[in-house]
Amino acid sequence: MTTVTDGPATRRARGWAAPPRPVWEEAPTRAGLAGKGVVLALACLAVVLPLWIVIVTSLSTRKAIDEAGGLVMVPGDLTLIAYQELLSGGQVTRAALVSIGVTLAGTLFSMTVSVFCAYGLSRTDSLGHRWILMTLLATMFFSAGLIPTYLLVQTLGLTDSYLALILPSAISVFNILVLRGFFMNISQELVDSARIDGAGEFRILWQIVMPLSRAVIAVITLFYAVGYWSAWFNASLYLNDQDMLPLQNVMIQLVQKQEAPVGLGQAIKTGELSGLAVQMAVMVMALLPVAVLSPFVQKHFKKGMLTGAVKG
Repeated sequence: MTTVTDGPATRRARGWAAPPRPVWEEAPTRAGLAGKGVVLALACLAVVLPLWIVIVTSLSTRKAIDEAGGLVMVPGDLTLIAYQELLSGGQVTRAALVSIGVTLAGTLFSMTVSVFCAYGLSRTDSLGHRWILMTLLATMFFSAGLIPTYLLVQTLGLTDSYLALILPSAISVFNILVLRGFFMNISQELVDSARIDGAGEFRILWQIVMPLSRAVIAVITLFYAVGYWSAWFNASLYLNDQDMLPLQNVMIQLVQKQEAPVGLGQAIKTGELSGLAVQMAVMVMALLPVAVLSPFVQKHFKKGMLTGAVKG
């Protein structure tokens, strides 16, 4: 008679067949491990190779680019002339400063509003909690459209203003819901004890909730920052002044070869600089901030996103 103490070793000793296990619990074969390695290597190559080509081309001389017939894969004659010209105070430098300013101001504004909104919605006994939450959720599925949005921005006098790059896309309901879910997972007893000690809502948010939510706040901050840094559509709609364009719009002009940035046209015409190297250098400048910041926030992604999306 089989008892509950009969384990796998006892069953094997008595000649009994082991119960079948799911396929995903089986140890991978050597062929499987080799196949996974090949797939991962190809995936990494598909990501790294285009970046490598862009960086090498941006650092190549006009002669090396002409010899390669375009994009350069194998480094030859390298130079920093493209970056030196771009950062010498022309249109690209001004556009980079515009993008940095809009990203910093927009991220600060978006995070402030999102944190306050998420904290208020995380208190289920707050005034109008359910109606406000339903209204926010409705905006995720229904939108007024492009033309009404443009007319609203125009009516408010925001055209040819940097506020037009921030306010129309300042708030993401998805980000608010993630923050709200994380805030709701914070121990209610901890919040109640602080309230009993005389702490107000702002102090509870600043000294208790936000320090415990560093992971999700770091992730959402990165989301907003990348969104502002990569944005180009609002600028193409609401800005007519070329001097106000952010870096992404200048990069689009370069890639489409609409016009060379101020100060670079003569250098390209005289053969000192390759137009393709300038295009690749601007791409590197546009990708650099995201590539530098992402590794520092990577460790927070799992905790910030999964924990914030569990409850609420």
